[in-house]
Amino acid sequence: MSGTDTASTASTVRLTQFAHGGGCACKIPPGELERMVAGLALPGLPGAGHELLVGLDHGDDAAAVRLNSGTALILTSDFFTPVVDDAYDWGRIAAANALSDVYAMGGTPVLAVNLLGWPRDVLPVELAAEVLRGGLDVTRAAGCHLAGGHSIDDPEPKYGLAVTGTGHPDRLFRIEAGRAGLPLSLTKPLGVGVLNNRHKTTGERFPQAVEAMTTLNRDAARAAAAAGARCATDVTGFGLLGHAYKLARASGVTARIDPAAVPYLDGARETVRDGFVSGGTRRNLDWVRPHTRFSPSVTETDRLLLADAQTSGGLLVAGEIPGAPVVGELVPAEDSALVVG
Repeated sequence: MSGTDTASTASTVRLTQFAHGGGCACKIPPGELERMVAGLALPGLPGAGHELLVGLDHGDDAAAVRLNSGTALILTSDFFTPVVDDAYDWGRIAAANALSDVYAMGGTPVLAVNLLGWPRDVLPVELAAEVLRGGLDVTRAAGCHLAGGHSIDDPEPKYGLAVTGTGHPDRLFRIEAGRAGLPLSLTKPLGVGVLNNRHKTTGERFPQAVEAMTTLNRDAARAAAAAGARCATDVTGFGLLGHAYKLARASGVTARIDPAAVPYLDGARETVRDGFVSGGTRRNLDWVRPHTRFSPSVTETDRLLLADAQTSGGLLVAGEIPGAPVVGELVPAEDSALVVG
């Protein structure tokens, strides 16, 4: 197939139509996932020679082991179904999203490998090559090696990365390290979930969503580290409320969120009002409702946007960092883990 033919195919194939969900909205629901992994958190492996610093206990963004007094090894993997129709953009988004788990731990990605599922009898291999090219370009921009990986013949296209990074054992960002009195900063606007769902349904394109999803969290993580932050997480499939709840629960505090301070992408609010809300977003809201005290002034549209399932979202940092809006604060534990409004 020539380059012209590849471009023509790429412009006519709607990848999102080959997926039952899209991006991080296709995650297993948070409550169901927690029941699935309950009891799997175990103490460090005897005789392993390396201390497990971050495991399964609190649902941190990646796992980490101490190699020596100055180096921790950080490991994560992340992959999902197409979130946009453009193969190259999907590859870029999936790679940025996978790298984000390392940044969310305060680390630096060093090496990644591809994870690819492809319906080879349905979609041309040239499109898969575009996905991989997108992943390569983003890892290069991050200064992270991308070498090889694993692929399978899959009825549904899937792509992502397994990423290894490094960080300092005493300066990792951990979700249980939040303390009352710290502000909460959010480094990217919300709304990519509903815009992606509209894109999947109607074919409308939203460049502002693609730009947000392909922006690396590297600079935000560096700014957080420079400000002395020790508690952070990235906002992805469980939405701002879901990830704030996990952070507050793990840290033994309550997170107060000010909806008026939360930034949104252009068109996000209108898209919710038009009904383009994914099932994943609604499940997120159902999961946090029992643990959340909403002010009567917080509308259902606000609640859905705050629970919107993000793909390659920003960092939620316990601390104030330059250029990021403060969207709330951590306070001593109350009767609810989240207070909104």
